[in-house]
Amino acid sequence: MLLGILVAALTLSGIAASPAVADEASTESSEQEEFEYFFSGNVTFDDEPLEGVRITVEGNGFDAETETDADGKWTIGVPEKAEYELTLDEDTLPEGVVVEDGQATVTAEFGLTNRKSVNFFLGEGQRVTTDIGAQVLIRVVNGLNFGLLLALAAIGLSLIFGTTGLSNFAHAEMITFGALMVLSFGVDLALPIWLAIIIALVLSAALGWTLDAAIWKPLRRRGVGLIQLMIVSIGLSLAMRYVYQFIYGGSTRQLPGATIPSDIHLGPVTLSWIDVASMITSVVVLGAVAYFLLRTRIGKATRAVSDNASLAAASGIDVDRVIRIVWVMGAALAGLSGILWAYFRPGVSWDMGFQILLLVFAAVTLGGLGTAFGALVGSIIVGMFIELSTLWLPSDMKYVGALIVLILVLLFRPQGILGRRERIG
Repeated sequence: MLLGILVAALTLSGIAASPAVADEASTESSEQEEFEYFFSGNVTFDDEPLEGVRITVEGNGFDAETETDADGKWTIGVPEKAEYELTLDEDTLPEGVVVEDGQATVTAEFGLTNRKSVNFFLGEGQRVTTDIGAQVLIRVVNGLNFGLLLALAAIGLSLIFGTTGLSNFAHAEMITFGALMVLSFGVDLALPIWLAIIIALVLSAALGWTLDAAIWKPLRRRGVGLIQLMIVSIGLSLAMRYVYQFIYGGSTRQLPGATIPSDIHLGPVTLSWIDVASMITSVVVLGAVAYFLLRTRIGKATRAVSDNASLAAASGIDVDRVIRIVWVMGAALAGLSGILWAYFRPGVSWDMGFQILLLVFAAVTLGGLGTAFGALVGSIIVGMFIELSTLWLPSDMKYVGALIVLILVLLFRPQGILGRRERIG
């Protein structure tokens, strides 16, 4: 029985390939070192094994890929029993061979065993490919969506830096906090998702207020230097992150509606209602932040403190009150960014904020340290470049390209795109 499972073929066109037990055992032996659960199968067409066909697996925050060997066999290890999406890359099939009925992606999960055979069925046909113009348009839309949610976190971080001078590494955990609160109230307590989101945003704002009142304000009053404050923020980040892991575990969980199919078609671009709602929400909130900074009295005071805190205090502005408001607003924006990021990934995990922390810092630095509008511009650039870079870079390296752009821009404009030169030094 066990031998039959180990050599079960992934049958393409419905005909099983001949087993090769020795090779299968060798492959499994190397993978057992890291994983306990496996998807496997054989890729054949007209009784002939197909070598070099790429198979990818994705789910629960994990992704990996492999290629079929000379016998058409493939195996992918995964870290836990869960539901995964497996995709056969049709571009790696021979000319004239396609996956029947367009079923190149299948959803699979394990039964009682630690191995699951997955079947794709092949046939003759003409592959439909997307031209380069359509690919660019699709990635521009995805980049805009990602850049907007990144901007929510980056603006909060930029405002905190502008008013306090603090590079807050714990901002990543403030991003994660919003998503975890939606998970707690919307999934664990089964409240309506709209109510869970509102509660999460209120609690995120309360977290910002608490952190400033309990940690940052006392340290400011003691005259602690910026380097020491940054080190405190790193320690706080680590502490909060591993508390999240202790409470919520290391697995990735989904929010309600995260798997809604993409049924909105705008030319070559396909979106889900979650994507549309995310972009609309980001634009509305960013517009509200811009109005707050430009038109309200507190917003003007915030800009004054960001420009020169000493002069603002001499002018009668309550600097501590402004900083407290900035912490509350920055935390709420980070929480909202985390919620949208959980839908964009999709999935909620204990370290999800840390995964984009460097991108948030890159966006803030690229746009100009301490400038909210610079953070917005930097975020859009980073989001766009990350998605467009997948046209010529492997998807695993797309974040590297954004950081390279950051380095190049700062070599020629150290203050950032909208930063002022006199702030440097």
